[in-house]
Amino acid sequence: MAEYQAQREEMVADQDAGGRLDRLLAGRLADLSRTRLKALILDGKVTVDGRTILDPGLRVNSGQRIVVEVPEPVAAAPEGENIPLAIVYEDDDLIILDKPKGLVVHPAPGNHTGTLVNALIAHCGDSLSGIGGVKRPGIVHRLDKDTTGLMVVAKNDMAHKHLAEQFADHGRTGNLARGYLAFAWGAPTRPRGTIDAPLDRHPHARDKQAVRPGGREAITHWEVLERFPGHDGKPVACLLACRLETGRTHQIRVHLAHIGHPLLGDDTYGPGFRTKATRLNPAAREALACLGRQALHAYMLDIQHPRSQQILQFRSELPSDLARLRLALQAVAAGSAKS
Repeated sequence: MAEYQAQREEMVADQDAGGRLDRLLAGRLADLSRTRLKALILDGKVTVDGRTILDPGLRVNSGQRIVVEVPEPVAAAPEGENIPLAIVYEDDDLIILDKPKGLVVHPAPGNHTGTLVNALIAHCGDSLSGIGGVKRPGIVHRLDKDTTGLMVVAKNDMAHKHLAEQFADHGRTGNLARGYLAFAWGAPTRPRGTIDAPLDRHPHARDKQAVRPGGREAITHWEVLERFPGHDGKPVACLLACRLETGRTHQIRVHLAHIGHPLLGDDTYGPGFRTKATRLNPAAREALACLGRQALHAYMLDIQHPRSQQILQFRSELPSDLARLRLALQAVAAGSAKS
């Protein structure tokens, strides 16, 4: 069922001309705080004369029509939902799972249900750690909605604290290790390297990250596992193994795009590379078109168990869509080698 939207409509009076959009709405809609109204604007829920506005500080003009769509209130705490989980390992303290594509980790605007948290609540009941907050119980780290692979979830507060400390350290002094398999456009000339580039919110797109001086430290180590040449013999794509030394939002996606090798299928950080698909054979083009997401998989997770202190090591095979893409790209390489 579509989410219900309560619509509020306001007209800009002469005396309000030149004022900020968020201030005008805060003065008109007494039941909504200015903070809430700012969030609605940033979420694209406000239009001015039919045009969606994402700037709370927009200066309004006399006679303009403002429409605000206010989503129906949702429960403060998420509820359990019967969503299948691919559990790799589970004990009294933690769960290791293999997240599929399309699964959002925790409730957020636009995704109040159908998330991993909803599935975990149904699976674990009241045993999940509450340290992550009512909307993120048990969540120690995240994967993007369309990134597949291994995640760990804490089932109690002791485990959450211990695991969170490992992720904060990122294996610099401890035993945590996280590895990703990434299919990227082109191929670096060197066999391995490190990207040390600070990340911060993109200056013009709030849902994106960008390399920015003064941002938060972000370090990604990479190694080329395979190169896939096109019919001209030049690398059209490659398979990289990436290891994180920090864990920033979209880190691998932004870093690889920063060095000129964005992920295949990543329309957010590599839209300019879509035309490179013309260098692929039909099977590879079809596999990429069917992918519908960034080609990134969290294949490796090593952690120290919070109670036993034992080092647990987990590996995940490529999911079927990425395995198909790899085979198709290898076929390109094989054809190039024969020619």
